[in-house]
Amino acid sequence: MRVHGPGERLQSPTSMAKDDSIRSLVDRLELPFNEWGIDPYGTSKKHLVVFFTALGFLYRTYFRVKAVGAHSVPKRGRAMLVGNHSGGYALDGAMVLASMLLELDPPRLAQGMVEKFINILPVSSLWASRCGQLTGLPEHAERLLRDDRLLMVFPEGARGTAKLYKERYSLVDFGTGFMRLALKTKTPIVPLGFVGGADAVPTVYNSKTLGKLLGVPYVPFTPYGVAAPLPAKCQVHYGAPMVFEGTGDEEDVVIKGYVDQVKQAIASLVEDAKSARGGAL
Repeated sequence: MRVHGPGERLQSPTSMAKDDSIRSLVDRLELPFNEWGIDPYGTSKKHLVVFFTALGFLYRTYFRVKAVGAHSVPKRGRAMLVGNHSGGYALDGAMVLASMLLELDPPRLAQGMVEKFINILPVSSLWASRCGQLTGLPEHAERLLRDDRLLMVFPEGARGTAKLYKERYSLVDFGTGFMRLALKTKTPIVPLGFVGGADAVPTVYNSKTLGKLLGVPYVPFTPYGVAAPLPAKCQVHYGAPMVFEGTGDEEDVVIKGYVDQVKQAIASLVEDAKSARGGAL
């Protein structure tokens, strides 16, 4: 019989079961972890359990995310998740990461390219790398795909998270680097549409001045001031994989045409998610 110390926090059977569930899913990830639970990229099983325990609560309870079409994501092998931004910061990316672990069988670890400013924040930088999220450099993305990983990309970049509430269902210009990379590595693209993030963080103003002082692109403000997320229901819809032929060295006009096809698919998924979420409210 174990005696708990006066400062030790007791866990309820329910919370223990949830911890075990997340730990079990992390253990089922088909990644080359070594005997210490670390993979070649520095991803740590221990950190993943803590990370996804928090995300699991947000996903299942706080934002009550509904994922549609997750079966479209390949069970194994390289693939690229490409979607829209929704909300004043990357809440959408966190929920997509959670959906890949919680909704897929076997579970998969999606790995994203984090903004470079994360590196100036020691704790954030460490946790990002330990959870498989790498600095947004082309060589990192290519290496992940060559290793048959699942890469998460938001081609709108910081301009996408900076969309105001009134622009929440719109798409800003997409970068083209993801398409050249997909062609170069022969990677299928799985489009996704995310809605609800802008209701969780209803941005009405972005302060670039304050952002510059803090070393970030901008600081979002909501009608209630700080950009603390509200418990808004979210939806993420995944579409069928899209495969494009080429080498990645095509003329810009060809690449732009391919990118427009992906953007159109995402816009359609956003509309589907918007309609489904509207019916559920």
